[in-house]
Amino acid sequence: MIEFGEEFHKGQYYDDFLDRYATGEQRTRWDTTFERIVLTDAQKELLGSFKREMKVLVLAGTWCGDCVEQCPIFARFAEATDTIGLRFFDRDDQPVMAKALQICGAARVPAVMFLSEDDYPCSRFGDRTLSKYRKMAAELTGAACPTGLGRDDGLTAAVVQEWLDEFERIQLMLRTSGRLRQKHGD
Repeated sequence: MIEFGEEFHKGQYYDDFLDRYATGEQRTRWDTTFERIVLTDAQKELLGSFKREMKVLVLAGTWCGDCVEQCPIFARFAEATDTIGLRFFDRDDQPVMAKALQICGAARVPAVMFLSEDDYPCSRFGDRTLSKYRKMAAELTGAACPTGLGRDDGLTAAVVQEWLDEFERIQLMLRTSGRLRQKHGD
């Protein structure tokens, strides 16, 4: 069984991950998406209110349109608070982790594993949010893995919020944990 806490420290920071794995074209797509992700004041305030450290492992591929659309969101969240430790892993270079984080029987990306500060698994989430799946189901056409470019129609804001809801859920899990409250005396 994979020890995600040990693996976390082997992961790469966002820019290091892109520097290592992205082609020039892929990096441009990721950078364009990153610049497009703007958190609202309320979202920044929420992230700034986080008290507990959380470790977030992201299994991704720089070639993947879903990763292009979502992983920059995680980087924006980590910019807004010191409590989010964010590390990236390339799906193809990490077959054991890819198998452990399979979604619907496949090594899909992005796959996100949330850990407590002391390396206990809290949740895993991915590969797309509800808003994205609703849009895909309504369209039922097009590529299985979109390019990460094109019309938005409010989808990006919805996806950002849904991911933030999941990050907040984990933060509240950690904040209300009896074990962690005893450890931190709060």
